[in-house]
Amino acid sequence: MNKIAGVFIVISSFVAAQQQMSLLDCEEAFQKNNLQLLAEQYNINMADADVLQAKIWELPQLSGQINAYNPEDKKVFDVGHAKGAQITQLIYMGGKKKNEIAFAKSNKELAQLQFSQLLVDLRSELRSTYFNLYYEKLKLENTDRQLGYMNDLLAAYKVQSAKGNVSLKDEVRLQTIVIQLNNDKIGINKDILELQQNLQVLTGITDDIEPQLSEAEAKETLALQPFGDDAELKKKAIENNADYQYNLKLIDNSKLYAQWQKSLNVPDLNVGAGWDQNGGTFKNEVNLMVGIPLPLWKSNKGNVEKANFAIQQNQKNADFQRLNLETKVQAAYKTWKSQYDQLTQIKSNDLNNMELVYNGMLTNFRKGNVSLIEFADFMDSYREAALQIYDMKNEIMQSAEQLNQLVQTKIFY
Repeated sequence: MNKIAGVFIVISSFVAAQQQMSLLDCEEAFQKNNLQLLAEQYNINMADADVLQAKIWELPQLSGQINAYNPEDKKVFDVGHAKGAQITQLIYMGGKKKNEIAFAKSNKELAQLQFSQLLVDLRSELRSTYFNLYYEKLKLENTDRQLGYMNDLLAAYKVQSAKGNVSLKDEVRLQTIVIQLNNDKIGINKDILELQQNLQVLTGITDDIEPQLSEAEAKETLALQPFGDDAELKKKAIENNADYQYNLKLIDNSKLYAQWQKSLNVPDLNVGAGWDQNGGTFKNEVNLMVGIPLPLWKSNKGNVEKANFAIQQNQKNADFQRLNLETKVQAAYKTWKSQYDQLTQIKSNDLNNMELVYNGMLTNFRKGNVSLIEFADFMDSYREAALQIYDMKNEIMQSAEQLNQLVQTKIFY
């Protein structure tokens, strides 16, 4: 009784450590828990702080002086007869503050685009991992089903081989099929473990995630068609891809930076007022003070030249990114189209016939109507075909997701 209770507890713990989640559930958990996404958000907050900092002016400066030694009265620190005070404020000229603020706001826009791109990349990784896991689970189920039958068959053959009723060669032939299936299972389980770990990191959920996707939903997703051809998709990608938009915004950002650096060549003005008790022309005189550097040369000439080169560099980078994006979209569309057309050539009846023949081979082999060589050859072909069909379906999902990642707007309807 205790053993039964122990087994029940173990099974309950295993079930509790798994969560059945739809793709939407995973995406919601990802938005809420993903640490990379949460960390990237702080870059926007820091950019906001930079905008705030850019708006702050230099503090006014207050200074004063007192007499250290009065030579007439031979008195040290004659504060009563000689003291003064000044207050000055730096006045920015040439639109420095306006340009600095504009540059800081542009940096915030860049941070927002970087966040958007990271969101797209991680969500795409999440969806790809989810579909990978779904099809690896189907492959595991199919392999386990074949293994269950083949292990029973091998066990029976071992008994008959020991009695001399069947040859050892037949037993070894079955053993080879079982080894191949077990090897498939090991590889599939390894892939599942890696995918589970990746999903846990992406969603922030420590339990194993079991994809909750019905066969009908999977078929519906596979049947989705992109809106337009590759030319239309390229246009949408140019308009919506955050990474490309970041490179375009970087050109504007570098122009604002160059404008700011150019304005730094304009001398600033120091304005202030001073009071002197007894050291000026008049007693208790109040003076207006104005100070400005002499613009004998452009003190920021090198930084201006460097900023202008940055504009040209960013323009070339943007041109490259556009070409790179267009070629990627074209290649991704062709890959999806090729894989989709290949899968549609396999009709539902073909898949049903394959399962029908598989079940028929099992039945006829049990009845002795099929030789071991024929059965083994069929099982080997069926094993490879079953795995390939799941891989074909998965590759269509992955290609579609790559298109989504590049175009970054709804394209499958």
